[in-house]
Amino acid sequence: MTKQKGPQFLQYAIPILDILKELGGSAKPSEIIDKVIDKLKISEKEQNEVNQNGQSRVKNQIAWARFYLAKDGLLDSSRRGVWSLTDKGRNAKLDPEEVYILFKRVHTQFEKNSNKNEVESIPDETESIKIESYKIELLQVLQNLSADGFERICQRLLRESGFEQVVVTGRSGDGGIDGHGILQINPVVSFKVLFQCKRYTGTVSPSQVRDFRGAMAGRADKGIIMTTGSFSSEARKEAVRDGVPAIELVDGDKLVKMFEACELGLIPRKTFDIDEAFFKEFKS
Repeated sequence: MTKQKGPQFLQYAIPILDILKELGGSAKPSEIIDKVIDKLKISEKEQNEVNQNGQSRVKNQIAWARFYLAKDGLLDSSRRGVWSLTDKGRNAKLDPEEVYILFKRVHTQFEKNSNKNEVESIPDETESIKIESYKIELLQVLQNLSADGFERICQRLLRESGFEQVVVTGRSGDGGIDGHGILQINPVVSFKVLFQCKRYTGTVSPSQVRDFRGAMAGRADKGIIMTTGSFSSEARKEAVRDGVPAIELVDGDKLVKMFEACELGLIPRKTFDIDEAFFKEFKS
């Protein structure tokens, strides 16, 4: 196999394209990241590494690879929360040397645009980064809470999400269970749900998922693990393993989405973009 030249993140470019093709041309970022980790056999130690901003190094590098693929027209970046192939991306069959050439081409274009003060494509991405920065800040706020504070905010979040009788049991030697609540599915059916809260910057392992399931035995059929970090691909597989109760996994990304949906601790802000197509007919 040819060694990939250039920045380390370029090693993820070909796997991203291959996985999107396997998934029919589009997928959620979390799906792609999990499959890239599996495909490249990235160790849990590597998955636990974070950069200076506290972000997962692997996820950050995959995002950079996606950025360059999108700037070269191989991925469609118009839909938030979905990565999808363009026609060019579907037909692309890149080797490591071509990935390096792509990188140099996009990078050179950035430099040209910067020199001319005519950067057209970067502001959109920069604006996106500004918009998304609150997600990193929110996770940092949550990670800086006390253990008790994080448990209580998870309790509030579950209540806001429709759970009833949510109780935090806390540090009671309860086998890793931090609380429980009732999820009312309809007027007749309800479930007791146990939950565990982890203020992590790293990755939750499969053994931790198994331990939580063991603590659940005979007490509830449903469980949730909530973390400010992430779950390894093996932990995700363990959570849905056949023959045992499934456990819902709420990682940092999903945790932020729950805060967004409930507008809890976040002040929503409306922004507008110029619709250039609308003004075309008025220019002649």
